[in-house]
Amino acid sequence: MDKTEKQEVVASLHRMFADAETVVVARYNGMTVAEINDLRNQIRQAGARFRVAKNRLARRALEGTKFKTLDDLFTGPSACAFSKDPVAAAKVVVNYAKSNGKLVVVGGAFGPEKLSVEGVKTLAALPSLDQLRGKLVGLLQAPATRIASVLKAPAGQLARVLNARSQQQEGGASA
Repeated sequence: MDKTEKQEVVASLHRMFADAETVVVARYNGMTVAEINDLRNQIRQAGARFRVAKNRLARRALEGTKFKTLDDLFTGPSACAFSKDPVAAAKVVVNYAKSNGKLVVVGGAFGPEKLSVEGVKTLAALPSLDQLRGKLVGLLQAPATRIASVLKAPAGQLARVLNARSQQQEGGASA
């Protein structure tokens, strides 16, 4: 890799760090290309990004970002997962690490806050933004459906009484 390619990699990584809200750093000792591609696809489906980079280049890319404190995590074969959703990257990486022992979470950051391995796992246990939005919509809709059913109940009861009365009258007229 020549100097211009290295500069492009550093610039690309710097943009990823600058745009991200959450970064998860992991080691991938012994993972095959197929396993890394599988992880990369799962991360992409969650709306996050995954990047394997040389440690020296990653440390350079961290300079001037809110994730500067992560530079000590880049030792050995390291990879990063980035996401704007606070839990997407953490959730996928932690779940993948549970099923594949070759991937080991070493830490991360949420905004300027550096996270330990346990902090990343705690972040991964939180519901995603989409799940929270769904719960909020459900909570907002629940009172409206209850009000509608309460308002509808007396009209339904009145209709049943009138129907029973008309059937009663029809039964008395035919006899």
